[in-house]
Amino acid sequence: MLSNSYQRQVVEAIKEVESHTDAVVIAVMAQKADNYLYISTLWAAFLALLLSPLLQFLPWWINFQQAFMIQWIFFIALAILFHWRRITMKLVPRKIKYWSASNLARRQFLEQELYSTRNQLGLLIFVCEAEHYVEILADRGLAKQITNENWQTIVETFIREIKRGKAGEALLQCIALCGELLHDAAPASKVKDGLPNHLILLS
Repeated sequence: MLSNSYQRQVVEAIKEVESHTDAVVIAVMAQKADNYLYISTLWAAFLALLLSPLLQFLPWWINFQQAFMIQWIFFIALAILFHWRRITMKLVPRKIKYWSASNLARRQFLEQELYSTRNQLGLLIFVCEAEHYVEILADRGLAKQITNENWQTIVETFIREIKRGKAGEALLQCIALCGELLHDAAPASKVKDGLPNHLILLS
């Protein structure tokens, strides 16, 4: 998802943002939210069942057991083909992809303990590459100061850049734009939170 160079730049960008705010920023980039194996398997089974009416046109010397075996081979071949990520993502409805990615974002918010920051100033920048999904989750301390519309504007810009294949540049730009909002909403004080800077990559 990100080259080593971009990973270093992202970590430095987060450090720079946190030097000007009391907020704690963590960026999480996931290759995918789910393998969606159940959906690709269901599609393979459905198409294999559709093959049944066509089996009656097989030559007369092919018996029922052989026809059944053909159907099984067809199902297995489709299941393997549909497991290829590019095809899988086309089979999965958008609502399910976004639902899976949104759930993963919220799990990461909890796992990284962003809810436990001083004055509730945790911020998660979450990216799911396969789903083209981006979400910014702000804890209550930030939500009181920054509206969802502000975050959504940044997210929409980020998604456009990801679709163009510029994930690294988009993430750095997103961090910089978030930093501007955080500096105004929660400027740096003498008390800093103990959580470390984080860039987390999920396969």
